This record gives sequence, C-alpha cells and structure tokens, in this order.
Amino acid sequence: MARKIIWSPLAQRKRIQILRFWIEHNKSTSYSKKLNLLFKQATVLISEHPNIGRKTDIEGIRVKVVRGYLLFYEFNESDLYILTIWDSRQHPDKLRLK
Repeated sequence: MARKIIWSPLAQRKRIQILRFWIEHNKSTSYSKKLNLLFKQATVLISEHPNIGRKTDIEGIRVKVVRGYLLFYEFNESDLYILTIWDSRQHPDKLRLK
C-alpha cells in the first residue's frame, strides 16, 4: 500500500533551491526537469516500499540516494514524510533535518 507523500517545508525549499541552481548553472531547464522526475520517482518508490532506504543514526529516519543527493524521510502506516534533500558534497555539519 502506498503512503501519502508529505514534503516538509524544509524539503520543499531545498528541492526548489537545487532545481534553480541547476537551471542557472546549465542555462537550461532540461537537467532540472530530469532531476525533479528522479526525486518524484524515488518518493513514489519509498511510499510503496519505505524500508528500501538505509537506516540512519537517528531512530526512525531513513535515507534514499538520488544521484548525488540524499533524501531523508520517516514514515508511519499511512504517511511518508520527506524531511529534507541533502547535497552529499556539502559538509555534514550543515545538515539539518527539521
């Protein structure tokens, strides 16, 4: 059973920032559209199979790799909460989940 996908405000902001960065960097929307599709496909997959992501050090929070990005999430029986998207090239001290 697929869970309802809920993006946190932080995750929504991060996704928009990432997509805008690639639009400005590439002077094109092509890569951003492909990356956004990968994010959407990953969230659908996770909503159907939430244990597919790796466990983190934080109880109940898992992570799914999407290209060079880490999608942090938690779930219950009915909902999937996308907490944030993290560019894995950044220093881990900057990571905030909420």
